Amino acid sequence: MAYFSLFSAAFAAATFFPFQSEALLVGLLVADTYSVVGLLLVATAGNVLGSVVNWYLGLYIEKFRYRKWFPFKAHTLEKAQVHYHRWGHWSLLMSWAPFIGDPLTLIAGIMREPFWRFLAIVTLAKGGRYLITAMLTFGWLNS
Repeated sequence: MAYFSLFSAAFAAATFFPFQSEALLVGLLVADTYSVVGLLLVATAGNVLGSVVNWYLGLYIEKFRYRKWFPFKAHTLEKAQVHYHRWGHWSLLMSWAPFIGDPLTLIAGIMREPFWRFLAIVTLAKGGRYLITAMLTFGWLNS
């Protein structure tokens, strides 16, 4: 049940829902009941899958950009696309970051970023964030 909860929290955190998965990960790590590698893999898989949903939405969402209910203003979306053009696919290394990571994964879909490259960079970024969280939890970075 803990793995499912962590997967769900990580998935939700990668979408546009305001959710936090690191606190649950730290709690499970400190409990010392579960495999560290297993927890890191489950958290990473859930978070990456949430980002894949954003990327997929990005493929189709632009056709709705001028509708009143559209969640982003047209100029905000255009500004994000300009920044994405400037930094290219390497901007996805910031997909782990709060506030900017989720929109980046959506913009990657809008910009038609190849899925294989999107998946590789986002997995690296998000897996790295969870690895660093675990290292900080156990004090491995302070040694």
